[in-house]
Amino acid sequence: MSDRTTVVLATRNAKKVPELRAILGEAGLDADVVGLGDYPDAPEVAETESTFAGNALLKARAVARHTGLPAVADDSGLRVDALNGMPGVLSARWSGRFGRQAGDMDAANLDLVLDQLADTPEERRGAEFVAAAVLVVPRGARPAAEEEIEEVAEGVLRGRLIGDRRGENGFGYDPVFVPDGEMRTTAQMSAAEKNAISHRGIAFRKLARRFRELF
Repeated sequence: MSDRTTVVLATRNAKKVPELRAILGEAGLDADVVGLGDYPDAPEVAETESTFAGNALLKARAVARHTGLPAVADDSGLRVDALNGMPGVLSARWSGRFGRQAGDMDAANLDLVLDQLADTPEERRGAEFVAAAVLVVPRGARPAAEEEIEEVAEGVLRGRLIGDRRGENGFGYDPVFVPDGEMRTTAQMSAAEKNAISHRGIAFRKLARRFRELF
C-alpha cells in the first residue's frame, strides 16, 4: 500500500494526462498522478471565467471537493497578436458549432485561425501559448491543513504561426506554432522537448515546486 499522496488532474483529455504526469514527474513531484478517468462521476465544470486562471480554479476546486484529494487543473490557449489576443480562453472551442458538427474540434479550430490569418504577413503572425496551472488542496487532505489551499502559476511560450501544418505530435494548434528561436513546430518536437519549453511545462514546474513545499 503506497503512502504517497495522490493528485487528481482535473481533465478528461486523454492526451493531456500523460503530458502533465510527465511534466510533474520531471519536476520532482513525488505523488501518484491520476486523471478523471479514475473518477467518472466527477462533476462537469463549465469554463465560464474570462481568464485562464479563473477557469483552472473552477475545475480544480470542483474536483478537490468531489474527491477530497489535492487537485491540479490547467487552462491554456493561444493568443494571436493579429487577432487582438484571441482566441484566448476560447481556444478549445473557437470554431463553435461548426467544429462540433465536423466532429474534430481541434482541426476546425486550427482551420479557422489559419483562415483568419490568410492575408496576414509573416511579420505580423506573432502569437503565444499561455497556461495557468492551479493546485487546490482541500481541507483535511494535508496534515494540519485547516483551510483549503489554492496556488496558481502561469507560463508563456512566445512564437509565431505558419500557414501550413507540420508534425504529428502534440494537439490543438501545435502543428502551426513555431516557438521563438526554433525552426520546428511544437508538433514536430518530441514530448520531452516540448515539455521542456512549453507554456504548460513552465506553469506546472512552478506548481510542482510549491507542491513539494506543502507536502
